[in-house]
Amino acid sequence: MPFDMSQVQRGARNRRTPYYEATQRYEPKGFTVYNHMYFPIRFDTFEAEFDALLNGVTLWDVSVERCLEISGPDGFRFAQLLTPRDLSKCAVGQAKYVLICDGDGGIVNDPVLTRMDENTFWFALASSDALLFARGLKNAYPDLNVTIKEADVAPLQVQGPRSKDLMVKLLGEEILELKYYWWTEAKIAGAPVVITRTGWTSEVGYEVYLTDTTRGTDVFEAIMSAGEEFDIKPTGPSDIRRIEGGIFNWGADMTYENNPLEMGLERLVAWDLPDDASLSLRALRQIRDRGVTRRINGVEIDGDPFPELNNVKWPVTDGGERIGKVTSAIYSPRLERNIGFAWLPADRSTLGTSVTVDTEWGTRAATVVEMPFVDPDKRIPVS
Repeated sequence: MPFDMSQVQRGARNRRTPYYEATQRYEPKGFTVYNHMYFPIRFDTFEAEFDALLNGVTLWDVSVERCLEISGPDGFRFAQLLTPRDLSKCAVGQAKYVLICDGDGGIVNDPVLTRMDENTFWFALASSDALLFARGLKNAYPDLNVTIKEADVAPLQVQGPRSKDLMVKLLGEEILELKYYWWTEAKIAGAPVVITRTGWTSEVGYEVYLTDTTRGTDVFEAIMSAGEEFDIKPTGPSDIRRIEGGIFNWGADMTYENNPLEMGLERLVAWDLPDDASLSLRALRQIRDRGVTRRINGVEIDGDPFPELNNVKWPVTDGGERIGKVTSAIYSPRLERNIGFAWLPADRSTLGTSVTVDTEWGTRAATVVEMPFVDPDKRIPVS
């Protein structure tokens, strides 16, 4: 039976995605609220969805990743204020993973940015108030001619090793020419879409941004129908695979209290840009010069397999003293061990460090290890 939405407090402040009616046909097993929208989290067990992602093709409604659109004559200048990554190196038709950072260097969001034209940018947002942040920032730059809004687009993710076969069936062989982190326009079921070679899975995949959001059911069902021969499965987010791949979740693994250097994401900071190019650059230089006091690490956690993703952040202790926290942790059936991310003091953020973690299923020993846990060179999603 479809998930009983009466179990979730509802109201007009929370919205349904354009694919809501279509997803209900596949009996979702649970929902959460993400960017003020209802978000189906799974249709099968997490392990079964993980297997489908690794071996077949999956369809995932991610239209909850609302797109902050920056446009207007000064769109480039304003978009650059939001991120310390050099946007002049992002061509029209290209996408980049970026950080939106505040004046103290804190991470407000970590979206995928797509450059739609010279002065128009989409930021596909994690669940936060980045739209309000951008609108507030505009008040500090009243002379900039810029429009800030939520774009009326709805992304889906088509992910897994059979995703290329499915996209060829839908769009023809030319879709194989689309490079990793680039986009193109197309039509599915006669509806206009933007296709990107991106995803939140560490697997081969595409994202389909529907630009006529009245056609959600048509597009979802067209993809499912075309995918039948490839055994397509509707799924939610695969936390197993994203943790294996070292993908962070804003709000869980990082917030505005964390900065790119603590996260090991210095590569997303263009140190050669002038301070006034981006809101955060001056603060980030100061953080770089004085050094960080904490870092996020990959950890393996001993003991029996965790039955699910952690529901709270777990204390990390050493000799009875609390020194950090585990933010995301789950059992990987492929690796046959519990893996996760842990914040630790910088001087304890070294490979082989042993700590104790107070989990929801008892106290466990943990060890700092390399991350990503799988495919450290990120060869799979590029392939």
